[in-house]
Amino acid sequence: MAKQPHLLVEEGDVHDIALVPGDPGRVDRIADHCNEATEVAQNREYKLVNATYEGRDLTICSTGIGCPSATIAVEELANVGVETFVRVGTTGALQSDIEIGDMVVATGAAKNEGTTKRYEAVEYPAVPDYDVLRALVDGAEANGEDVHVGAIASDDA
Repeated sequence: MAKQPHLLVEEGDVHDIALVPGDPGRVDRIADHCNEATEVAQNREYKLVNATYEGRDLTICSTGIGCPSATIAVEELANVGVETFVRVGTTGALQSDIEIGDMVVATGAAKNEGTTKRYEAVEYPAVPDYDVLRALVDGAEANGEDVHVGAIASDDA
């Protein structure tokens, strides 16, 4: 497969799992917790780093703000070999018991934005892979993190 036009990567440049924050500055913050972090590419809002965390190779790639730019990153990463994506970053919360710094693990998402309509029917549920969901919850609990598990909403506004 040819070099991807926005991420500037090709097959063999990335690992099979990717952490995808929105902010390019968070890529380095995440990589600081890893071993052997190496920058792979940087273009526009997209910054890619390959790293190893607790013996597991992974790619960290920023997506910019919003679903359209995230879609570009996910499509291009999938084109060159990423199979599992974990969105990491910040979110708003309406519940008063969710504090800044708490972890939120989504069991599903109401799709209140326009991008997903280009890929699937609005009735099709946006739910995570169960094994990834379970690993995130188990990992957070094992580390003593405050973790909130439940449905979220994605929105353009």
